Amino acid sequence: MPVAPVAPAAETRRTRLRQLLRGLRARLVVAFLLVAAVSALTTAALTYREARNAILERSQDTAINDLRAQINSLAPDLPVPPSRADLEEFARQLDRSGKARDWDVEADYEGVPSEGSDANVAVPDALRKSVEERHVPAFQRVERDGEPWLLIGMPVTRAHDHAPSRLSVYARVPLRAEEANVEELVSAAQRGALPVLALALVPALFAARGVLRPVRKLRQAAGRLAEGKLDTRLEVKGGDELAELSRTFNDMAAHLEENVAELRRLESNSRRFAADVSHELRTPLAAMSAVTDVLDEDAEAGELDPDTASAVRLISQETGKLARMVEDLMEVSRFDAGAAALHVYDVDVAEAIRKTLQARAWQDRVTTDLAADVRARLDPRRLDVVIANLVGNALHHGGEPVAVRLRAPEDGRLEIEVADNGPGIDPEVLPHVFDRFYKADSARARSEGSGLGLAIAMENVRLHGGTLRAANSPDGGAVFTIGLPLRSGEEEA
Repeated sequence: MPVAPVAPAAETRRTRLRQLLRGLRARLVVAFLLVAAVSALTTAALTYREARNAILERSQDTAINDLRAQINSLAPDLPVPPSRADLEEFARQLDRSGKARDWDVEADYEGVPSEGSDANVAVPDALRKSVEERHVPAFQRVERDGEPWLLIGMPVTRAHDHAPSRLSVYARVPLRAEEANVEELVSAAQRGALPVLALALVPALFAARGVLRPVRKLRQAAGRLAEGKLDTRLEVKGGDELAELSRTFNDMAAHLEENVAELRRLESNSRRFAADVSHELRTPLAAMSAVTDVLDEDAEAGELDPDTASAVRLISQETGKLARMVEDLMEVSRFDAGAAALHVYDVDVAEAIRKTLQARAWQDRVTTDLAADVRARLDPRRLDVVIANLVGNALHHGGEPVAVRLRAPEDGRLEIEVADNGPGIDPEVLPHVFDRFYKADSARARSEGSGLGLAIAMENVRLHGGTLRAANSPDGGAVFTIGLPLRSGEEEA
């Protein structure tokens, strides 16, 4: 039987309920209630024990005193030695005197009970031994037929010399009223437990609120700090641990603000320095390039001796590298300053890639697999820079042949792959291939570039709202994958 899907609103409520139950507030309230419940139960147990003992002890003391008083009042009139009839009459008199307590009395002379006495008294041997042999009063609480009783044994002394006689009296006193009082105490404690917990819930909520309010403010302040609002501070109240935590947070935020401000200042100075130096170098480099072009023509025409021609070619190559580095630095400075802008047009992507390869005479060194009729809103100049940097990197550091593939758009995005046939990228180097000035000398041949080509390619792809990934192909070689939207996030300026 198919199971009906859970409604999103119901699932959201369940998620919120689980978060609430697992939250600090719920744990604080439960802990407070547990402490209150344990305290209430402990107090109730101690009170019950003390009250029960007090009730039973008072009842047994009163019963013993009453029995002793009745014995002292009636025993002097009892003949010595008493007959069976005398013992029975003595027991009946004690019974009648204890009607208020509803006790049952048995009189024993020389260990023989009076006839007609209540057999349910059933005095235990230990209690009888204490009374008849040791001549001391004794009592014991017992339970018979599910009811509590108090058994009392009392030795009778002679009136003229207070010496122990051979007469003993045993009484069975019911404790039903006392047990009823104890049970009433238990019932009252049970009835009061829920109101106590309900009342404890109120201070628990206030205590949880008092603890969680600073914690919530701390969380909100940390969130604002994470958003870059470094001037966030907490209001400090009191002198407890939470107030100390707020002070520590404020100190941390102040130091963080100072450090970030210093880093931003240093970064801004370094960017401005790189931009200023690059800008100042453009004019002399343009003049040097013009001179080296003339010298290159003379070297090609054979007008220079071989050593001079070789030196001229070397100077020309290094001047070209320096010029490209300056251009790269200028481009990076524009990205850092946020001055890089897109000028997008409706571009035939396959044709734009072919023009990039043709402009650099790479047609014979690069194989292409380009899907036809793929058009997108892109900045053609920046796309040219991306393709040129990736293909140039593959030719210089990878192995030929280099392959460029353009896939038909899926989900509103197109993909361009640039793959080489080289040794691939070292896994330790892979996370850093797009870092500025990073050269993987240990993984590939020595680089002749500035170390900015892949970083500039990444910035240009990001400017289009796309992605650029580097990986190793299972068949060997490195693969760079460009993902671009069919429509850029910015329109033509």
